[in-house]
Amino acid sequence: MNEKLQNVQWGEYRIGDLFEKLNLKFKKSKFDKINDISKVRTSEFNIPLVNAKFGDNGIMYYGRKNDFETASMTIDIVNDGAISTGSVYPQPQATGVLYNAYLIKPLFDVNNHMLYFLSTTIQKSIKEKFGYENKAGWEKVKKEFIQLPTKNGEIDFEFIDAYISELEEERISELSAYLTVSGLDNYELSSEEKEALENLNFVEWESYNLERIFGKSTRGKRLKSDDRIAGSLPFVTAGEADTGISDFIGNDVEVFSKNTITIDMFGSAKYRNYNYGGDDHIAVVHTEKIKSESAIFVTSAIHKSSYNGQFNYGRNFYAKDADALNIMLPTKNNEIDFSYMELLISAVQKLVIKDVVLYADNKIEATKKIVESN
Repeated sequence: MNEKLQNVQWGEYRIGDLFEKLNLKFKKSKFDKINDISKVRTSEFNIPLVNAKFGDNGIMYYGRKNDFETASMTIDIVNDGAISTGSVYPQPQATGVLYNAYLIKPLFDVNNHMLYFLSTTIQKSIKEKFGYENKAGWEKVKKEFIQLPTKNGEIDFEFIDAYISELEEERISELSAYLTVSGLDNYELSSEEKEALENLNFVEWESYNLERIFGKSTRGKRLKSDDRIAGSLPFVTAGEADTGISDFIGNDVEVFSKNTITIDMFGSAKYRNYNYGGDDHIAVVHTEKIKSESAIFVTSAIHKSSYNGQFNYGRNFYAKDADALNIMLPTKNNEIDFSYMELLISAVQKLVIKDVVLYADNKIEATKKIVESN
């Protein structure tokens, strides 16, 4: 595929010549954030709404179909936010606009593959040019240029469609192989896992001090960007992008073990299933001795306790704060119920992965039928 990209002819196109900005509105006379939107998609709140969101395809909230004007086969551009400004996401489904983002629509017919390609190309063009102090408004963005495959002086949509199709097939095959090797292709719940889900509302909870469970937390050491040597070790810093991995280094630094938890300067907790290094804005909770499912559960408990606004640039979260942190965990016979945590997380993983496995299986089967028919 890389060879195909190298051999294709590229042309430069002005964004404003290819897209129009949609002015989608909230239909009611007054907007009530508490009652008119939901962070969870439900049968009532089923319309994705774009706003200043980094990740999750730019969607943080959902609205009612009757409350928001919508459009499909559009591209979402985030125009505000310290991290999210200039992020671009394809929105093939019916989508509305909340705030700090807008939708643009191609002035020509596209399918999903083309929409994904165009979104990636636009982000490559604008992401580094805009930021919190220079918002990515349409009047600026439409003047920027993107590079697209060209044939006979026209956009080569046939190449774009074929390239994304081939890329999708390759990734689906890799995903299927990974699911099989990791054992995640088994999404059938055991009787014990079903029981764990059914008994969730009846679980007894107790507050536990983090240091008493796992011992003292440790802290990474500062390593300036200019001092980093390229390598293969993930280096964790504060932030949500790329789960806080800012670089891959080859420096001689302390290596923290997999199956541990990091808490950054803002109190955001993340589970690590790989060895890594960390800077001085990272506290490491040493959960190596418990099973991965329990460690994932503990990560969520920590995040709920530490990531609710009390830590920020003015007051950073440090290892000493981790040692003082109390978290709520399931308890049985006056002891932490690690067995229940393992069963519950295992059940949740299977529920989450089920749609992924079925999607991969369906795509592979569809590809086989196409190949056989030809």
